[in-house]
Amino acid sequence: MNSKNLLLIVIAGAILLLGGCGCSGYNNMVKLDENVKNKWANVQSDYQRRADLIPNLVNTVKGAANFEQETLTKVMEARAKATSVTIDPSNITPEKLAEYQQAQAGVTGALGRLMAVVENYPDLKANQNFRDLQAQLEGTENRIKVSRNDFNEAVQSYNTSVRTFPNNLFAKMFGFQVKNGFAADPGADKAPKVQF
Repeated sequence: MNSKNLLLIVIAGAILLLGGCGCSGYNNMVKLDENVKNKWANVQSDYQRRADLIPNLVNTVKGAANFEQETLTKVMEARAKATSVTIDPSNITPEKLAEYQQAQAGVTGALGRLMAVVENYPDLKANQNFRDLQAQLEGTENRIKVSRNDFNEAVQSYNTSVRTFPNNLFAKMFGFQVKNGFAADPGADKAPKVQF
């Protein structure tokens, strides 16, 4: 076997090896990208569940005599804003994710204020419908946290694949880019002050 044939065999072997790595890496990145999209859909589904519970909660609270209308209005406004912000799972940009997170934080804050005001209404707190809705909201908040954590784990797996060698070479060729996950809300790193 002459040196030209040997060189051709080595080159063909290298091309086959790189092609195999490229196909395997590409398929893995597609699988991980689809997993991120699926986890994002779960996040949106859980936030939608919370948004669907809010009108029932507001209607139950409206039945309480002299309940602060402004508080209910703010809850419904926050819900409307949150449901108007949507993200295409194939294009989760840091800016859109921040906008989505901010809208959902508005709902969380409005619900927190509502629950604080409810403390002044013992009859409402004793209402079975209200207690059931409150329990469903608490469960939904837990589901949201789990979904957000699952989404962040999926993003981490995807980003690890996209950034490691040799996948990073193929990722750039095929347009796979690093994705952002959920971050803590601003100020979440500071403990709230409790004063008596």
